[in-house]
Amino acid sequence: MTLRLRMAAIAGGAVTVVVVVIAVVVYLAVRSDLRGEVDRVLAEQATPLTAAAVKSSASASVGRPASPGAAAGSMVSALRVKALAVARGYGVKVGGSVPGPALAVGKALAVGKAIAEGPPQPFTGAGGYIQFLGGDGGVLKSTNEGSLPRIPPSPAALAIASRGKGRQLVDTRVAGQHMRLLTLGAGPAGAIQLAQPLTEVDHELSDLVVILLVVGAAAILAAAALGAVVARTALAPIARFTRLTEGLVASAEGTRRLEVGGRDELGRLARSFNRTLDELERSVRAQRQLVADASHELRTPITSLRANIQVLEQADRLGEAERENLRRDVIAELDELTGLVGDLVELARGTAPSGVADDVRLDEIVRAAVARAERRAGSVGFSTDVEPTLVSGDARRIDRAIANLLDNAVKWSPPGATIETTLRDGIVTVRDHGQGFAEHDLPDVFARFYRADTARGKPGSGLGLAIVKQAAEAHGGRVEAANAPGGGACVTATFGTPTRLLRSPDAGLTRA
Repeated sequence: MTLRLRMAAIAGGAVTVVVVVIAVVVYLAVRSDLRGEVDRVLAEQATPLTAAAVKSSASASVGRPASPGAAAGSMVSALRVKALAVARGYGVKVGGSVPGPALAVGKALAVGKAIAEGPPQPFTGAGGYIQFLGGDGGVLKSTNEGSLPRIPPSPAALAIASRGKGRQLVDTRVAGQHMRLLTLGAGPAGAIQLAQPLTEVDHELSDLVVILLVVGAAAILAAAALGAVVARTALAPIARFTRLTEGLVASAEGTRRLEVGGRDELGRLARSFNRTLDELERSVRAQRQLVADASHELRTPITSLRANIQVLEQADRLGEAERENLRRDVIAELDELTGLVGDLVELARGTAPSGVADDVRLDEIVRAAVARAERRAGSVGFSTDVEPTLVSGDARRIDRAIANLLDNAVKWSPPGATIETTLRDGIVTVRDHGQGFAEHDLPDVFARFYRADTARGKPGSGLGLAIVKQAAEAHGGRVEAANAPGGGACVTATFGTPTRLLRSPDAGLTRA
């Protein structure tokens, strides 16, 4: 999948999620509003009926009816008056024989009329449906009395009727009709149930679902199309950038760079790419220079070896002493060639850290390197002052670097001089008492194959201090060269952050 297609798909997917979320929120909000209106109407209808039920029960208690059934019948008749007046708005006429409790309730409610005359009302009537539950759980009266079906009481509704208090709003279905049912406790009289059909609400919600599906689908299609356009437009600069970089790669010139315009992300990318090209060009130049210098340095010992070997082919014409001198020269040139090859291999590793870093006793490496140098130094003496120090790194590379520092000091020390080697706070310092560095040579003493004018006649290839610098930088350290006060050269090197070791009273070593 291309980047353009992925961007278009992501944009389309994001818009799809937003559209779906909005559609769900709109549907739920409209549904909550419509059903809330139904619940509000049911609550408004229930308030006066509940008050009438409580008052009717009180009146029945004062009049002491002959039986509980008669009191319940009087109360239910009175409630039916109010139910029909409130829920239907029907006209009523005064009858000649209205029970006392019913007449009291009618006056209290300002109805002033008798039980409505008219046929029973169905579930789907505009005003809804009302029925009364007695405390024993029976359906006493309803607005469709004499017709079926009634709303069967649920266990929760029966519990409210038996307690005479409580409230419940639920959805129910009776004879296939979806209705919203409110059950409200009416004191000793039992409970009142009011139901409102949800047919119109369901129709409105169904229409809303269709509208949301159509609008959502159109929005998603439009978002997919716009996502493709946006992806193509946004990636156009990257496409141009890609073509330019491909042209640079295909070009044989290593000095071409991208044109940088603006400070946006593409401008930053172009600048970063140009810096990468600069580093690559410097690396290539350094590699070529190393190859050229190495070939030049290798040519001398190889030429000398070839000449000596040609002379040895006529060894029968030479005396014993001459043949011995030739053999020594060949061995010395082979040693020089071996050392040069080893230095080149070491330089080829670069400043990249070693694969495995261990805790290294830097003080022990310094002592061992000084001991080896002292055996080869002849009349040159050594003084050593080191403290126990741990560093993390490659012991072999560190040892090679310190050995090169000592060899360089031996090479420039006059007979009888002393080379001072110290290790303090992780800093290795090697000072000789020779002629020191020329001021114009100081910036280049760590460069590869660099040899001062005064070093032309001395052995070496100019790689020793370069290897020291590379090893130090590979361990996160650095090197410095300076002329010491009182004469001589002073070279310092660090190999990363040290962990000093302190000697305990028991002569053991503990980390600080």
